[in-house]
Amino acid sequence: MAVFYNPQNLARLFIFTLFIAFPVVTHAQAPGKNEVLLFAYFKGNGDGLHLAASTDGLHWETLKNDSIFLKPQVSQDKLLRDPCIVKGPDNLYHLVWTVSWNAKGIGYANSPDLIHWSAQQYIPVMEHEAGARNSWAPEITYDPKQKSYLIYWATTITGLYPETQSKEENGYNHRMYYTTTPDFKKFSPTKLLYEPGFNVIDATIVPDKNRYLLFLKDETREPPQKNLRIAESQNLTGPYSVAGPPITGKYWAEGPTALKMGNNWIVYFDKYTEGKMGAVTSPDLKNWTDISEKIHFPAGVRHGTVFKISRQEYEKLKKI
Repeated sequence: MAVFYNPQNLARLFIFTLFIAFPVVTHAQAPGKNEVLLFAYFKGNGDGLHLAASTDGLHWETLKNDSIFLKPQVSQDKLLRDPCIVKGPDNLYHLVWTVSWNAKGIGYANSPDLIHWSAQQYIPVMEHEAGARNSWAPEITYDPKQKSYLIYWATTITGLYPETQSKEENGYNHRMYYTTTPDFKKFSPTKLLYEPGFNVIDATIVPDKNRYLLFLKDETREPPQKNLRIAESQNLTGPYSVAGPPITGKYWAEGPTALKMGNNWIVYFDKYTEGKMGAVTSPDLKNWTDISEKIHFPAGVRHGTVFKISRQEYEKLKKI
């Protein structure tokens, strides 16, 4: 059973203290008594889907004793990296993931309860492109206006953007691509989503009132040296603006996942060269405070996706 810093008085004291020290964090507006945060992640090189839970966004405890909820079956490499989970209007949880370092497709499965999963599918998003080298870190954002899902990922196409290739990065020069689907059975032709003029991976899109925010990793090695940045658009499929300045520090960061809590934002990410998770927070998407030392994730967690579930769903997950 997960323990979330009981008794309640101690938790309230901790949150109040953190609020005073870091006023941009409003933990009083964390998920209510009927909601719990989940974090979907992988371990090692991509062993499978893991889940951790939190009631305050700071302290995370593993579910199922940190064992695997879904073991990867698709692709020759049988990896499950960079898991992204969203709940659709069909009341199903939809999961996509990276299946290989060099595959031209991604993995997909769905579940009504995060426990029982459908048969896994391989979606050949870049198989049509002869020069495609990979399909990394897919994400899903639901579009209520179009009643469809936007699936997007990073791909390097050999020779397409040679001016941004890096010998240190094995010639990778990713851009973001996308497809749309109403049902994960029929998919629109793959299109370019974001071309910022530099090597970009690990993008995640979050709606914010009448716009969309695209959190991304600048993968270049020169300044700003593998930091996280933000672009925005009035439309889910773009065009997106020029990426803003880095929101993370002088460490290498990747795999952002963003959550708005009240009027403030928290962006979790992987400090992959340090072997731990990090986080920054902001009230206005301009002024950012690093709270990496205030978050507590289980050992070995790699980046993934944060999302909310009901308390009832959480109680079921605790029992397995």
